[in-house]
Amino acid sequence: MTTLEIRDLHVDVAQSDSDAEPIHILKGVDLTVSSDETHAIMGPNGSGKSTLSYAIAGHPKYEVTSGSITLDGEDVLEMSVDERARAGLFLAMQYPVEVPGVSMSNFLRTAATAVRGEAPKLRHWVKETKEAMTALEIDPSFGERSVNEGFSGGEKKRHEILQLDLLKPKIAILDETDSGLDVDALRVVSEGVNRYKANEHGGILLITHYTRILRYIKPDFVHVFVNGRVVESGGPELADELEDNGYVRFTSAAAAS
Repeated sequence: MTTLEIRDLHVDVAQSDSDAEPIHILKGVDLTVSSDETHAIMGPNGSGKSTLSYAIAGHPKYEVTSGSITLDGEDVLEMSVDERARAGLFLAMQYPVEVPGVSMSNFLRTAATAVRGEAPKLRHWVKETKEAMTALEIDPSFGERSVNEGFSGGEKKRHEILQLDLLKPKIAILDETDSGLDVDALRVVSEGVNRYKANEHGGILLITHYTRILRYIKPDFVHVFVNGRVVESGGPELADELEDNGYVRFTSAAAAS
């Protein structure tokens, strides 16, 4: 059993103008994600959902001003970004970056070596990678292309899930993995996430605006995120309410308070 615990988390975000005061985004987030659980975080634009994912991953632009993040009791905030990855945290980014000059195949094997502590045996690695790419309907020729360079939005998201498959983290944070996907790509990506949960029994923190991905990836818990905090939690029925009525009930209550 693996548990990611977030307690009373407050996070500031630096502005592009270095002289400007940081913006206070997260205002006391409490959340617990354990093995074999899928948690969906839903909320309007600008509510702080992506800020939460970046704070967990250790993005330097996001400063934790108070609160705690622990993974199986270990202080995540004391870890560097690479230490967090080796400890079992994984972030599939909303906007995957391009890395010109670094092939996907080299990137993936280097990442797997860093996380596993030793280089995968080449013969087994080739088989493992081929099987994972086939399952995600990724053309093998993409392995020799630079990371995400010239990829479509759907191709980038498939490669994020390819990393999830090969790195096998304990807790996967998926930041709007459904954005920019057509129906076929959404199905393939969702199947990849479901395979990860079934095979690795990992915990999933799924950040999304829309319920369409929840038709494929069934959440155990749904959390409504407004104004930098979780304002309500429930089961899958909460996502159905959001589909029918939007966020008005929650944003109005937050404004009144």
